[in-house]
Amino acid sequence: MSVDMKEKYIRVYRYCYLRIKDRSLAEDLTQETFLRLLEHPQYCGEQDIRLLYTIAGNLCRDHFRQQAPEELPEEVPDLSADGERLIDDISLHDALNSLSQQDRDMVLLRYVNGEPIGVISEITGMSRFAVSRRLKKVLGMLRKELEKEAVT
Repeated sequence: MSVDMKEKYIRVYRYCYLRIKDRSLAEDLTQETFLRLLEHPQYCGEQDIRLLYTIAGNLCRDHFRQQAPEELPEEVPDLSADGERLIDDISLHDALNSLSQQDRDMVLLRYVNGEPIGVISEITGMSRFAVSRRLKKVLGMLRKELEKEAVT
């Protein structure tokens, strides 16, 4: 596997893992994503990372559609070990969950996977300017939400 292909695999895996939050399932979805890409060799090249994200996103959505709702655990996590960080993580998680799926995906692609605005633009079908403006607005909303959590 070439270095470029390994990097794409890591990016797609990270994307799936952050959406699904299950390592084994994220690996399966990542492998399925690459298998589906290989079924369409005409798409290989510069455009394939965009297609990979599209396929992975569709597979993640399909997974959630098929999944039965989980029951909440009875136990409360122990906050004594690293309570402050855990509270910050929970606050960030809650703030991200308050976003629409498209906004969460854009934040994930841009700030976790480091994808350029142009790639996100092609994946979402929005103009570069619209993606940039939307990301700025989403970051402002996240900042306000986290500041509100910090005050309370």
